[in-house]
Amino acid sequence: MEEPQRMIRALHTESTITVYQAYSPEIGLPAARDGRFPAAWKRDRMTWIKPSFLWMMYRCGWGAKAGQETVLGLEIRREGFEWALRDACLSHYVRGLHADQADWKRQLRQASARVQWDPERDLRLRPLPHRSLQLGLSGEAVRRYADEWTVAIRDVTPLAHEIHALVRAGDLDSAARLLPQERPYAVGDDVLARLRV
Repeated sequence: MEEPQRMIRALHTESTITVYQAYSPEIGLPAARDGRFPAAWKRDRMTWIKPSFLWMMYRCGWGAKAGQETVLGLEIRREGFEWALRDACLSHYVRGLHADQADWKRQLRQASARVQWDPERDLRLRPLPHRSLQLGLSGEAVRRYADEWTVAIRDVTPLAHEIHALVRAGDLDSAARLLPQERPYAVGDDVLARLRV
């Protein structure tokens, strides 16, 4: 069966979804240790969360890029994630979905979250034909994410390095077995209809 072009795939339970972010050790290590973001974490900036582990690996270079050496797996409440999706706007204008560019810009200014669909990645970080969700949080959504939605924060940098070492050694089967078990995340069509274009 062919993969849907745009679908949320994630590690999730009945009450939580795991998303990924990468930070400098000054931010990431205290966050993982204390289970909350440290004071140095900027609440006034947009923060992008990614349900796809491999897309995060592509973005942070397996935790090797400067300022992204600590990869975090954040377990957040599903109701918070879905609140952000309901309040989100696409990060780009789409003819036919938005009345015009002014309408899209107005929606973007009012939204606490924005959605981007980027090519999903394989173990060698090559693009796949289907897309992976990135969710940008700002304003109220950032506050809720940090203070209400986050259930647990884990440092998954050792896992990223272990998988990357297996990929470099050509052992893709062993690397694949270590990946988080991401599966389709069911969200009502009403929530995603305006975000799937």
